[in-house]
Amino acid sequence: MTDLTHFNQAGEAHMVDVGGKATTDRVAIAEGTIVMLPETFNLVEQGGHKKGDVLGIARIAGIMAAKKTADLVPLCHPLALTKVSVDFVLDSETASIHCRATVGTSGQTGVEMEALTAVQVTLLTIYDMCKAVDKGMTMTNIRLLEKAGGKSGHWQRS
Repeated sequence: MTDLTHFNQAGEAHMVDVGGKATTDRVAIAEGTIVMLPETFNLVEQGGHKKGDVLGIARIAGIMAAKKTADLVPLCHPLALTKVSVDFVLDSETASIHCRATVGTSGQTGVEMEALTAVQVTLLTIYDMCKAVDKGMTMTNIRLLEKAGGKSGHWQRS
């Protein structure tokens, strides 16, 4: 494991200088799941929720969140994103919605934080829209699956 990069030699937090790094194409994929009551799941799946299209609104929220990551995470660099996609897999057996976000850029630093932020805010939006009928929903397994590009190269969760 390498040293933490967000601290200077005096132990103070700082933004990493990426000015000397090469510009490369970078991509990150993250995922997470929200588990709910079967009745809540059916409302979302069938589009019967009185607040509207839960997944459509959650998708837009996730895309917006990826674009605002530097405003939310203090030491993240603001990035010009070239791609943000948020996709869902619905599992009626477990009454869960699986979210996967893919984020891309051409830049000097990676987009792992943007992908993770997109997933978390997508799931939070689902929670927000459904909390009136199900306060016991659980968000789980939010994690980075893969990243590519940059000096450290390709990494994939095993």
